[in-house]
Amino acid sequence: MAMSGSVWRLLLIGLVFHLVYIGTVFDCYFTSPVVHGMQQHSLGKGEAKRLVLIVGDGLRADLLLAKNGFPMIPDAPEVVAPHLRSIVETRGAFGISHTHVPTESRPGHVALIGGMYEDVSAVTKGWKTNPVDFDSVFNQSSATFSFGSPDILPMFARGATPGKVEMWCYDEDEEDFTKDATALDVWVLEHLRMLLHNANSDAALDARLRGEKTVYFLHLLGLDTTGHSYRPHSKEYMANIQVVDEIVKQTEALFSEFYRDDETAFVFTADHGMSKIGNHGDGDPDNTRTPLIAWGRGVRGPLPDSTPSSHDAYSAPFGLSHLLRRDMEQADVAALMSALIGVNWPINSVGVLPDVDPTKPGYLLAKNGEGTQAEAALVNAKVILEHYRVKHIEKKTHSLFYRPYAYFAHVEGTGELPGQTQIAAINESIQNEKYYQARLQAKELIAHTLEGLRYLQTYDRTLIRGIVIAAYLGWIAFGAVSVLLPSADHLSQNQTPIHIAATSALAAFWALFAKQRSPLTFYVYIVFPCYFWDQVLVRAGKPLLQYVRQARPRTVAGLVLRGLLVVGALQSMVAGYTHRSIWSAWFVIIGVLWPLVGWPSQARKENWRLLLAWTACCLGTAVFPMLSVHQEENLVGITSGTIVMYAIGILGTRYLKFADAQQEGLFRTVVFFLLNSLGWSVILVNSFVRDLRDKKGVSPIFRFIGWALFLSTAVLPFVLRVGRGNPHARLLSFFLGFGACFVWLAIAVEGLFYVAYSLTLCLWVEVESVLRAHALQNSEKREAHKKQEGKQDASTYRPRADDLRIAVFFLFFVQVAFFGTGNSFYLEPVYRLVPVFNPFLMAALLIFKIVSPYIILAISFSILNARLDLPPFSLFLVALTLTDVMTITFFLNVTDTGSWLEIGQTISFFCISSLLLVWSAGICAVGEVLMAGQPRGYISKESNMKE
Repeated sequence: MAMSGSVWRLLLIGLVFHLVYIGTVFDCYFTSPVVHGMQQHSLGKGEAKRLVLIVGDGLRADLLLAKNGFPMIPDAPEVVAPHLRSIVETRGAFGISHTHVPTESRPGHVALIGGMYEDVSAVTKGWKTNPVDFDSVFNQSSATFSFGSPDILPMFARGATPGKVEMWCYDEDEEDFTKDATALDVWVLEHLRMLLHNANSDAALDARLRGEKTVYFLHLLGLDTTGHSYRPHSKEYMANIQVVDEIVKQTEALFSEFYRDDETAFVFTADHGMSKIGNHGDGDPDNTRTPLIAWGRGVRGPLPDSTPSSHDAYSAPFGLSHLLRRDMEQADVAALMSALIGVNWPINSVGVLPDVDPTKPGYLLAKNGEGTQAEAALVNAKVILEHYRVKHIEKKTHSLFYRPYAYFAHVEGTGELPGQTQIAAINESIQNEKYYQARLQAKELIAHTLEGLRYLQTYDRTLIRGIVIAAYLGWIAFGAVSVLLPSADHLSQNQTPIHIAATSALAAFWALFAKQRSPLTFYVYIVFPCYFWDQVLVRAGKPLLQYVRQARPRTVAGLVLRGLLVVGALQSMVAGYTHRSIWSAWFVIIGVLWPLVGWPSQARKENWRLLLAWTACCLGTAVFPMLSVHQEENLVGITSGTIVMYAIGILGTRYLKFADAQQEGLFRTVVFFLLNSLGWSVILVNSFVRDLRDKKGVSPIFRFIGWALFLSTAVLPFVLRVGRGNPHARLLSFFLGFGACFVWLAIAVEGLFYVAYSLTLCLWVEVESVLRAHALQNSEKREAHKKQEGKQDASTYRPRADDLRIAVFFLFFVQVAFFGTGNSFYLEPVYRLVPVFNPFLMAALLIFKIVSPYIILAISFSILNARLDLPPFSLFLVALTLTDVMTITFFLNVTDTGSWLEIGQTISFFCISSLLLVWSAGICAVGEVLMAGQPRGYISKESNMKE
């Protein structure tokens, strides 16, 4: 059945709308904090002549500092990093550096070195050589010498003043996850040693190295690579920490030998941590808590713990409860480094020096004592105040009815700059040597200024939220009108006033955006709600008024009750994003409760075998969402999934029948090839896993064979389209073809989930077919139904009450395909095929693994449409009106405050929901393409089986 142009138009509008509106979460909650035109400030002469920044990429604070941090490893030392621990205990200051999401290398280094947090969308700029478009400590130094990864160093070198930042990088090919990653860290140390050695015979280089305000940056990537490959509680990760500790020790010795003075300050930290499964990026506390140790010139030594204690349950295992733990935010590190060597604070820095707060010890040990701390607090306040002043002027100039931040509102109309009075008061306190009071004043001013910056950053948030909610509600109404009232007969006779109102609203918003110099995306966002509501009022205004006048209260009550049930079901799916057990509860409801309550008694009696099979599959699939998302590599689970797939393939060749002998021969050939590939795949995967565990690596020849099996198995069902006239045969070929994905890329029991999920979908098709047959068992109704359906396409189809339930079930299966497998982003399986760091290829494999269950859903949904003799996309059009109930909820739940775990989750949930709902349209399209030519109508299951 061909689709009408109106349906294609509706789907295209929906696709564009949802893709465009994913950007609203960033425009609303996470706009870029970068502004320009600020005056720079510095402390003047620093306490240290030079600074060494050492970043252990992917290092967790607890595993570095805890005693007996690796109890599962035989003969593990009590203290894994003795040199760094001795610094903490005898001559340095330590704490926890709290990072922000996304916990990726680029944002983490920007915070450490630039003193600011990139908006979350900046992670999409990539891992490679994107130049930073803001200031950094490196750019303010006299010279910076950097060593390490080609993924990090070029970002700062290319964004700085030409020639100021020099870098030494190893080749990208060296980032091999199957090799010993400590070699990368040793490479950094050796090239630092070589640089200092070369200065002995190069007078120009020697003079440059001995200049003041120089920075050395050692980026140690080994821990990140090792953590991804072996996870952070492995002996390999422990050994890498020991290597890093030795590198820090030898680096100190090199500087002591070369400079022969005591003018070097050291800062050791990490850009992000590492979750227990070897990943990072989200707000997991293991990813956001990193170590911070500072020592050397200008840094205080260890202090006894405060009262109340500075420690909590997290740092209790460190065995350092007798010493003060002084935490800071990650961006504060840039302020600390700027103060130590006396360079200008990075112009975009919002970091707060720990020494600003006089009620707690800081990190500085200055010659002039508290006077220097007070001066540093004043500089810190000026730097952040510059941000507010620039944003305040910009917002005041371009906003209608501007309302300034309340703390600085008194300066309006006086000609005085915001904060001018407070800065003068701090200066006066310093001149009168009231340093404690000056720091308190600076602390208060910084706190209010940061709140003011947030006020200005979120100034337009209410407006954006209103637009977004109006747009999504408009889309729901527009979709419902398109499905329920597709005919032009219902158009309002007098459309002109409605079009004028919509156009006027659009013009008014565009004028407002032009005045406020809003981003161009705002102009696009407002188009959608204006268009949607214009179309809704034109097409539904008249019939809606008629319905309100004529509808019976009982009918309205029934519709309201049904609507509340649907909304409740969708909201339960929203809750399922944070409580995975809800997906299991859904399976119990549809597998046990629904047949008892919703099936006709005659259908239960006549199809008791189908009922038992359906209940068993639902309960079996319900097990998987209850499993932990943290999985260890399990060859037994991988092999078991493959065996079950193999058995299903054998049964399929025995029981599926064909009218055409040639088609049956082709089907058998394809299935036997796929089964053969699955068998060899599971053998190779078992071999690869053992070799990788033993650090032997995988032979390139065997890896080539693995790639050949993986690709050929996935591609073959598309090339040889078996099962013409038998949709079950075609479904089986795709099931086996994509089953290879759950051999090569599985870490444990994902293959078993894939089997259970696929069987449940197949039985869903049978169940819905039986129920629809019972609903139309009257022969006269059946004939009338066939005549009606034969003349319909998706643009004229009228939904039945059951279609609403089917649409909700479809949305449920869309969600379960993603969440049912647990955590799909393990990297260990990827190393079987891609041993060298290649983020895009690795991401492609992970996405392919996520997509695979959706192919089975697409085919099953297409078969269901055909079995019910419905036009293509008709059921999806019903689902289309429901989807954004979830999206609105997720959008309103997004937060940029609270714990970083909460922030990361809310962003992820909104994006996942939006993309999954867009993806559902693609599912239907793919299913119709893959199942083109299948028979339509009420085909019994036995008609495709051998007697």
